[in-house]
Amino acid sequence: MDSKTEIVTVGAMRERLLAKATEDETFRARLLADPKAAVQDELGLTVPAGFTIKVHEEAVDTSHLVLPPLAGLDEAELALAAGGADIWNGVRTGWGQSNL
Repeated sequence: MDSKTEIVTVGAMRERLLAKATEDETFRARLLADPKAAVQDELGLTVPAGFTIKVHEEAVDTSHLVLPPLAGLDEAELALAAGGADIWNGVRTGWGQSNL
């Protein structure tokens, strides 16, 4: 990582995606249709082949609750979480490199 790379959190990346999807109807439609490509293009990162991104659009009569996985973390996953390492690029950013 060079000195110009900004370290960002997963929360900051989500906020950026939500803000753009709220303001840009074309991006919102793409995010719903092909979330992986939309996220990769917007954040400038590579999503691994085995990783899935699902986007759900709430309505006035529907809300979504996202639950964490049932299985606990193994030792390797705990080490990554404790160190803040990125599961995608090995960079300590949460999701990967981005210029937020």
